Amino acid sequence: MNISIEKKEFSEAVHIVSRFADRKSATLPALSSVLLIAGDEGIKLRATNLETGIDLKLTGKITTDGVVAIPATILQQIASAFTQDGNITLEHTGDTLMLTSGTGKSSIKTVPYDDFPSIPFPENPKNRIILPGILLKNLFTTITSCASTSTVRPELSSIYLSIEGGILTAVATDSFRLAEKKVPLSNKGTQGKFLIPAKNALDIAQALPDDEIIMSFDEHQCAFVSEKGMVVSRLTNAIYPDYRQIIPKESIVEAVILRKDFETALKRTTIFSDAFQKIRISFDAKKNLFSFFARNVDIGESVETLPARISGSELELSFNHRYLAAVLSLTNAESLSLTASGIGRPLIIKGVGDTSLLYLVSPMNQ
Repeated sequence: MNISIEKKEFSEAVHIVSRFADRKSATLPALSSVLLIAGDEGIKLRATNLETGIDLKLTGKITTDGVVAIPATILQQIASAFTQDGNITLEHTGDTLMLTSGTGKSSIKTVPYDDFPSIPFPENPKNRIILPGILLKNLFTTITSCASTSTVRPELSSIYLSIEGGILTAVATDSFRLAEKKVPLSNKGTQGKFLIPAKNALDIAQALPDDEIIMSFDEHQCAFVSEKGMVVSRLTNAIYPDYRQIIPKESIVEAVILRKDFETALKRTTIFSDAFQKIRISFDAKKNLFSFFARNVDIGESVETLPARISGSELELSFNHRYLAAVLSLTNAESLSLTASGIGRPLIIKGVGDTSLLYLVSPMNQ
């Protein structure tokens, strides 16, 4: 193999693809490597950890075809060290890859690529939809933090995606809070639903282009295909809980608060939260005031009172402050609507004017 690639493009591609290599695989070195392919289909970088896989296209000049596997960690470190513009040349001979950049040369020991597994592709072409990559990137990066980090219940450590009636719905929950985001789609024919592991979704979000992609899926895999290549993930084989059952149908009080007031007051109050990170919120409909309260026996206590538009009954509820703050990364709305249904019932937060988001938080014991 002998190829030449622009430095910046090669470096960016290496950083994306390396995320999909299995750094912990000691028994199968090919899994902890990046496969570099030069042939009739051009130049490609490929990596997989058997849960996710990527096949990324690069532009460059091919002098000689070939295939070589390079340890992902080493390749990423070398790519990070590039400091100037221009091209790099990669030449493979025997078990060595020679990388030439400007006046510098690096000789990298390669690994056997015969054991490198193929990247599976969904078998059912009917389940496919075209959508902007930026839409899916934003969806994954915003709600993934609400999924469970525990693997005890795989369905809760996954993102639930549903396509119905021209609407793509994404849901993530760890049983303490839940985020639902809905986005309209231009093509309304496709129907379906699947679960993708949350950690896979984050890696995929980093690899997706902003431009149009094709998302396809079957019972076992989902794929995201663009002009620049393909990303594949296995799906979670589990049933997602019927989360709609826990969404309160009625409310007894609603407060509309400016986002900046909510954020600033919450940040100050959390300084005084206890070991359980608990703070209390209060709705005062008579005075149109919304309050945060926290007490820590070792530090002291704090009350933050905000002007708000409140309708309904007086109510106090306690929450983990991290779950309240999480809504700020889910919507850009200038005002927030907080709706409660009573003691012990979940709190629903929405962005005023943002119909795409529903965020639900379970209260703590008073």
